[in-house]
Amino acid sequence: MTTQALDEISLILIYSAMGVYALAFVAFALDLARRSSTVRKATAGVEAKVPAAVGAADASGGADVAAADSGAGARAGGSGVDEASLVSLAGVDGAGRRSMALRLGVSFTILAWVIQLGGVILRGIAAARVPWANMYEFSITGTLLIVAVFLVLLIREDLRFLGTFVTGLVLVLLGISTVNYYVSVSPLPPALQSAWLVIHVLVAIIGTAFFSLGGALSVIQLLQTKGDSVSRIATALRLRFLKTLPDSETLERLAYRVNIVGFVLWTFTLIAGAIWAERAWGRYWGWDTKEVWTFIIWVIYAGYIHARATRGWRGSRSAWLAIVGFAAVLFNFGIVNVFFKGLHAYSGL
Repeated sequence: MTTQALDEISLILIYSAMGVYALAFVAFALDLARRSSTVRKATAGVEAKVPAAVGAADASGGADVAAADSGAGARAGGSGVDEASLVSLAGVDGAGRRSMALRLGVSFTILAWVIQLGGVILRGIAAARVPWANMYEFSITGTLLIVAVFLVLLIREDLRFLGTFVTGLVLVLLGISTVNYYVSVSPLPPALQSAWLVIHVLVAIIGTAFFSLGGALSVIQLLQTKGDSVSRIATALRLRFLKTLPDSETLERLAYRVNIVGFVLWTFTLIAGAIWAERAWGRYWGWDTKEVWTFIIWVIYAGYIHARATRGWRGSRSAWLAIVGFAAVLFNFGIVNVFFKGLHAYSGL
């Protein structure tokens, strides 16, 4: 089979994976809608019970008003919601019913990942090298690893509530890459003909995948942080499903752990890049735009980890710093790689 034919099949598989990711996104969104529905019903149930309890107490002389109020508060978990009626993180409600939408979302995500894996492998076979030498290939491999990290983490932590964010982000990135970044298979420039292409870029992609999940957890943490402006916006938008997700402290711990893994991988990326630069251009550091932004990202996440560990930064300040770091990663990927010229201008565009 010719190189062009393999590349065309690879592109068809990528488009097919996008279609299945879209189904997964819809399924995860329906699960969030179901969660919001259970919160609304639970809240309505508590509001109906409290007046009835107060009326009964008034009819008996008012002696049991305080007891009725405390009982309602206990059922609501202090938030005006009957916790027993809510769905759990696993998508199971108080009646033991598991969310079909959530199961479909995970199943569609796995299927889409397998299809995308086939597309990435065929692109590599067509090019006779690793498939991450330009922006298009970096995009399809990077999104593949974002989903892979998400699915692997599901084995240890139930992060399925991030499904909407993960599949949505992957859909956007794949859409941009197939429309704007696609290039046909071409030979490697001389500077990329090195084993460091495999090591340096692969580790950078995996680190980016962990930063993506850390950024998603930090955004939800802000939505859950009481008193924060973002939380007030979420309340105004009536994002009721947030009551079925982990609290802000739990989300902060998860984000911190995920971002630490990403930071370790990014540190190796920075070191490996310097070694490769010395082999290719005869110097470890040259203040190239790409080098500078890689270092800026490292500094932001180093500051995030240091501030949280030694300066006591908790809550929204920690979340905002993590989000700034992820925004820098996206800027490095979507802006620096495309619009800034330098020795790292290997976008293929």
